[in-house]
Amino acid sequence: MSALRDRLTDSLYGLGWAGVKKLPEPAAAALGRQLADTVWRRRGKGVTRLEANLARVVPDASPARLRQLSRAGMRSYLRYWMESFRLPAYSEQHILDSVDVENLDRLTDALASGRGVILALPHMGNWDLAGAWAVTATRTPFTTVAERLKPESLYDRFVAYRESLGMEVLPHGGSSAFGTLARRLRAGGFVCLVADRDLSASGIEVKFFGEATRMPAGPALLAQQTGALLMPVTLWYEAPPRMKARVHEPVPVPELEGRRERVAAMTQTLADTFAAGIAEHPQDWHMLQRFWLADLEPTPGKSPEPDKSPGPGTAPSAGEGPGAGERGPG
Repeated sequence: MSALRDRLTDSLYGLGWAGVKKLPEPAAAALGRQLADTVWRRRGKGVTRLEANLARVVPDASPARLRQLSRAGMRSYLRYWMESFRLPAYSEQHILDSVDVENLDRLTDALASGRGVILALPHMGNWDLAGAWAVTATRTPFTTVAERLKPESLYDRFVAYRESLGMEVLPHGGSSAFGTLARRLRAGGFVCLVADRDLSASGIEVKFFGEATRMPAGPALLAQQTGALLMPVTLWYEAPPRMKARVHEPVPVPELEGRRERVAAMTQTLADTFAAGIAEHPQDWHMLQRFWLADLEPTPGKSPEPDKSPGPGTAPSAGEGPGAGERGPG
């Protein structure tokens, strides 16, 4: 049964890439909205989890407001998928015209410095489109990592898709990925990591909208060990086809004793920056899984595990950072 489900999942994604990219953009956008509204009305686990997460982001929202936000969130999420299915067919000019970047000089100056650059993003807007824009606009390829999911053929599709956009994609987890990222950065390279959700159950605990969660230590640890600049980026949608991106100030390495203490302080700064961007545009944060530690209570005798349940939001994310327990060369 599991093998059959895996084949069906892979086939559905294959149909999406093959079919949606052939649709005119207005038709693809309309299809995305229709699918989003259908899923939202069914109120499955992904929708109710999104609503529960948004209740932390907008704590004074009424039930009606939360429903409105979750519907907008599902439309934003399906817009991500419609764009992603069509993205390989975009021209360079279309990619450039689809993203408007605030504080672009911070990125270009950082790349010109030769120190290496780490862009850290939350699951907002369309991080694949942002990555394609970065490669196209800066003429600089970058390295990222992707979560492994079953079936393996689906993971392979995502790797091939992202490599077609100009990304070097490493499998998530372990010191091998960390070591490769560190080598790229020491050579003055460019790394992009989606960094708001810990997949290792060993990340750094941070406060996020007043509650405890874990975020990956990899971005801060890489910055410390390589001297690269760690720069948060937040994304949000405007009217199609525009997406906005904001490049924030680099996160400084604090003058604290102990590597873990420095990593913790830098990761909290990332969390605060992400939270500010999500608070401005909550509907564009695509978090359809359990996220806060209070929602990840372990069963007796077991450690809490990150939520990797299938359903909306489980596509391999480009750039989940290595966890706190992973140590690279330094």
